Amino acid sequence: MTAPAIKTEGLSKQYDEVTALDGLDLTVEQGEVYGFLGPNGAGKSTTIGLLMNYSKPTAGTARVLGFDPWTDVVACHQRIGILPDRFDTYDNRSARRHLQLVADTKGADNDPAALLERVGLGDAIDRPAGEFSQGMEQRLALAMSLVGDPELLILDEPFTGLDPHGVALVRDVVDSESERGTTVFFSSHVLGQVEVVCDRIGILHRGRLVDEGTLSAFRERLDLTAEATVEDIFIQLTDESVQQTADSARLREGNQ
Repeated sequence: MTAPAIKTEGLSKQYDEVTALDGLDLTVEQGEVYGFLGPNGAGKSTTIGLLMNYSKPTAGTARVLGFDPWTDVVACHQRIGILPDRFDTYDNRSARRHLQLVADTKGADNDPAALLERVGLGDAIDRPAGEFSQGMEQRLALAMSLVGDPELLILDEPFTGLDPHGVALVRDVVDSESERGTTVFFSSHVLGQVEVVCDRIGILHRGRLVDEGTLSAFRERLDLTAEATVEDIFIQLTDESVQQTADSARLREGNQ
């Protein structure tokens, strides 16, 4: 049996008194395009940071493509392409050089010119990144994530700084990578874009996975019309989550 692309059990992260992630149980099957949705501060980037070994969990376990992300770091990173939420370029290095650095790290032989052409930066291949706009930097980060033909593509807030053409580009890349068999883990708070590309969505709120499923399953379960959007689903589920949290707090107070 093929191992899931991502599997977490009870994954948690605590920062002093703040619970950034609370007992995340998540399974993303290989070949899926999974939308990981939530407002800023919900715990999406915290989750990705744990999966990438940028930080260690307070509790819980995770497997990425069958590997332990904290002990099998090289094996994981060789198979993952990531567009991080916060990305800094080397101002004095060209777009070509940025891709070559990633290729050297992964031992990949992708043509930088072809990847940069794919993200609309073909004409800027030898320009220093310090001259790039925010949207161009985001396109560069997307190209870097594609180096090595990853088995798992993690896109953390990929629409940041992009104009409508850039947004459409990200959707096209997700579609083409999915057709290639790549698993795409797609984190965003831009809800309207997600329903266009994702097979399933999971809704994270205040560090907890509130619910997950396909759009059609959500609409049926929540008794919504076929025209209901991801935003409608998100609002209803997070409102219910807030109410349940408040009810639990009142119950605890009543038992004291």
